[in-house]
Amino acid sequence: MNFFTELKEGLLIAWSAIRANKLRSCLTTLGIVIGIVTVTLMGTAIEGLNRAFMQSVSSIGADVLYVQRMDWIISSHEEWLRMSRRRVFTVAQAESVMRQIDIAQAVAPVAQTSRAISYKSRESDTVSVVGTSEAYLQSAGVTVAQGRFLTAAEAAGGRPVCVLGATVASNLFKADPPLGARVKLGNNSFDVVGVLEPVGGLFGGGGADSQVVVPLNQFLVAFNGNPDVSLQVKVKNNLDLDEAREELRYYTRQVRHLAPNVEDDFSINQQDQIVDTFHRVAGTIAAVGLFITGLSLFVGGIGIMNIMFVSVAERTKEIGIRKAIGANRRTILIQFLIEAAAICVLGGLIGLVIAWPATWGMSKVMPATLSAKIVALSLVVAAGTGIVSGFLPAWRAARLNPVDALRAE
Repeated sequence: MNFFTELKEGLLIAWSAIRANKLRSCLTTLGIVIGIVTVTLMGTAIEGLNRAFMQSVSSIGADVLYVQRMDWIISSHEEWLRMSRRRVFTVAQAESVMRQIDIAQAVAPVAQTSRAISYKSRESDTVSVVGTSEAYLQSAGVTVAQGRFLTAAEAAGGRPVCVLGATVASNLFKADPPLGARVKLGNNSFDVVGVLEPVGGLFGGGGADSQVVVPLNQFLVAFNGNPDVSLQVKVKNNLDLDEAREELRYYTRQVRHLAPNVEDDFSINQQDQIVDTFHRVAGTIAAVGLFITGLSLFVGGIGIMNIMFVSVAERTKEIGIRKAIGANRRTILIQFLIEAAAICVLGGLIGLVIAWPATWGMSKVMPATLSAKIVALSLVVAAGTGIVSGFLPAWRAARLNPVDALRAE
């Protein structure tokens, strides 16, 4: 008898055994069901979060350096207090750095504040107002869906025009066309010249979709004459990011008049910092999830092992008959391994049936996707648990003496 014949025969016997003991088989799979539901939901959540995060963070730009007063990642309250005491990065300092550096494909000064915005009788919640130049279009990686972006003349002259983020535009303009309309931003009026393409964000976060972009000079007049400015520097394609970062740091230190023995009183942030932090957090969540999953599968595996020992004891005479007519140890071993694996796969399928609507519910509040990869992984884990937990009973059955087995009652 070759391996495939033994496999086919083992599957048929396993199916007959499961059908003969339906209730016992289903109850035995309870631990496996819990484990598979856990591993499936954990996998869908991590995969969905990872996909949504990478989509959101891609708008930051892997080749963009951000010169700012504060770090993006602050690990302690003391560190936050130390950074909060740093001097603000002024518009004059930002413009001085912009004139000196030779690493930038595009560089934009950015000042931000929050204001309520309204159009006719419609009002929107407080939005993020960004004062910047025409280079923001390239440095921030945004694209225009309607109209145009700020021109260099508007940025230099401070004409009261604005470009709306996608969410802001959809909230204010249900039927009216936004282009050419005059909106009120705080106590100031701005003409809408463009609308940005929607970007989206993690957990429905706003990002560029909830922004209103205005010329920096107009921002200084209308909202804040001495803002804490940041610089967005899109590095030239042929330059190494670390070298560009060092050159940017050199000129920024000069502009900030820092002595050689004084540490930086500014930060140069980049996308990698956020990605690394996210991967560390996701790794911790995955480790906790794997521990819970492993615990559930261990308990489920003990149940499978126990029921397989019972099954071997109940079918000792059957094993003796099979051995007497020519079945060898491998055939008996495969038969019981397949039976244990089949019971676990059954539990895996029940777990997936439960996990599917649960994933759908999760997707309403957070990114979650039940992919084919997760389904395949869940079934492989279930089958592996069955093989491991069923090995000892199967090994005992395979080593039974045919004569002793036939004498069994």
